[in-house]
Amino acid sequence: MDKVTEELKKGLKLLKLEWQEDLAQYKQKFLNSSLSDKKKAGITWHPVHLKKSKIGMGERLLVEVERNDTNHPSAFGSGKSVSFFSTNDSYSSSEDRVNGVINFVKQNTMMVTLQADELPEWMHGSKLGVDLLFDEASYREMEFALKKVISSDNKRVDELKDILLGEKAPQFSEKLLASKSNLNFSQNQACEMIANAKDVAVVHGPPGTGKTTTLIEAIQDSVIAGESILVCAPSNAAVDLLVEKLIDRGIETLRFGHPARVEEKILNQTLDAKTAFHASYRDLKKLRKETDQQLKIAKQYKRNFGHNERVQRKMMFAEVSRLREASKSLEEYIQFDIYQKTKVFACTLVGASSYNLKGMEFDVVFIDEAAQGLEAATWIPILKAKKVVFAGDHCQLPPTIKSYQAGKDGLAETLFEKVIARKPQAAQMLQVQYRMPEVIMGFSNAQFYKGKLIADERTKTHVFSSEESVIEWIDTAGAGYSDQKELESLSTFNPEEALFAAKYLNDLVERIGSDNFLQNDLTIGLIAPYGAQVRRLRQLIFDSEDYPSLYAVKEQITIDTVDGFQGQERDLMMISLTRSNEKGEIGFLSDTRRMNVALTRAKRKLVLIGDSGTLTQNPFFDELLRYFEAQEGYRSVWEFLAD
Repeated sequence: MDKVTEELKKGLKLLKLEWQEDLAQYKQKFLNSSLSDKKKAGITWHPVHLKKSKIGMGERLLVEVERNDTNHPSAFGSGKSVSFFSTNDSYSSSEDRVNGVINFVKQNTMMVTLQADELPEWMHGSKLGVDLLFDEASYREMEFALKKVISSDNKRVDELKDILLGEKAPQFSEKLLASKSNLNFSQNQACEMIANAKDVAVVHGPPGTGKTTTLIEAIQDSVIAGESILVCAPSNAAVDLLVEKLIDRGIETLRFGHPARVEEKILNQTLDAKTAFHASYRDLKKLRKETDQQLKIAKQYKRNFGHNERVQRKMMFAEVSRLREASKSLEEYIQFDIYQKTKVFACTLVGASSYNLKGMEFDVVFIDEAAQGLEAATWIPILKAKKVVFAGDHCQLPPTIKSYQAGKDGLAETLFEKVIARKPQAAQMLQVQYRMPEVIMGFSNAQFYKGKLIADERTKTHVFSSEESVIEWIDTAGAGYSDQKELESLSTFNPEEALFAAKYLNDLVERIGSDNFLQNDLTIGLIAPYGAQVRRLRQLIFDSEDYPSLYAVKEQITIDTVDGFQGQERDLMMISLTRSNEKGEIGFLSDTRRMNVALTRAKRKLVLIGDSGTLTQNPFFDELLRYFEAQEGYRSVWEFLAD
């Protein structure tokens, strides 16, 4: 067995291990658990009330629900499968259940596309709830894709397999591309490399370097070259962002799957919507209506009717079949016509297995946020590719892995990481950073990007005022703060640090001026690494009026975990590091890639609040504190407690 096949077979074993662990964790949370336990585990919302229902694009039934009990965590997210239930009778009753797929979740409200033609009566009740379902389908598709790659009879898949994982070198032509004035030197180099790549190209985009902008330019170049294109990303939100940008460029894009946001811009690009807007759709509706009417009439005839009636009924059923055939042909014509006009097809990695893309092959497959996709999922679109372009940053968040063992044995290493390490000649790093001043960027630049990043000249103006320091670490050592476990979720929180963070953020906004935030649409982000601390901060800031300056700008504030901020930026960023204990335990704060994300979200000012006594026992945080001290950004909490 060759090395590549061996590696892929090992990946298949690790995927199965992850599948088993994910299912075991789900069963542990779900089966034989009380309603209250499921709420605590974040996999059930109950009670929820139905805010509204409407018929969306493609005549699909959409419902918006809101949960009343907001004190529990939530594992719900866009694209996930859910099941609504009613506790009016028996909670386990399968009769009062209807399934659906989440369009989006925003704090405590959720929009779901129901798998039903009409809204069940019981959904108007006061005891409505919703469960998260286990996503077995994604694992099946990933397993199928890996098996197909291992035993492929497709010559191009075999070549790509050897180029991406094996000894075979990627090939490039030597066309010179005219520089684009809207791109910097490294972005232009990336576009040129993508255009010249015959097999694979990798765009490494650190925070704020314009990865999406570069990718959109490269996609546009491919469209102009007349190539067939598939664009993918691991999450619905990442796909939607690309679709939005492509639409802004006037590129005809078709979005498969469930868009994470119900913005019209995105919805109008789905197959359902484009079918509904098609010139022949009225004829299709007419045919469908006629079919239903004929079927109703035909079914009225009974067996004991006479010979003539039977003949008539047979003729009616024959007419129903003819109408159905006509509907099917018209539907196929509409779809063919839409596909012909489409320049770019877009979906998630797993969505690339959709029957709508069956048998299709693409000149180029672009995969964005590739460093967040499991290798098995990444192979799904590659099976349809002549050439693949990866974009992402392996120094930021990795994929979420449930099985510690599978992660340790190699599942956590993505195909993006493997290719960038093994085929450096196919990779281009974007070097000019547009988000933050050099002092915010400096630590991550040295730690993760070998000092290659350059802060654009314009970032020097990214400050609140000349008096306001750009970075601060407020050290809580010796203040008696201590972290503790939340009984319900076993997540960590630090009540004293949360109180200090809320008060200091309030004072900061007051000093900068709440009017300044409102008039200039300046944003504020508050990160905590733990869900329990996030919930505490949200309660303090959103559910009370104790902090008047924050209350005045609450629409500008986002409070979330690190994962929730990936790919985003805020003008003012505060991080409550939470951990404070005598043993120096910092849990998953030791995941440096996660910290890299947290440290690179700020545009004008970055504030860290944390206990140096606990944190600096870890070398990464020791270095980080030294950096803040060297930049005169270190302050002690005692300066403020003395006030």
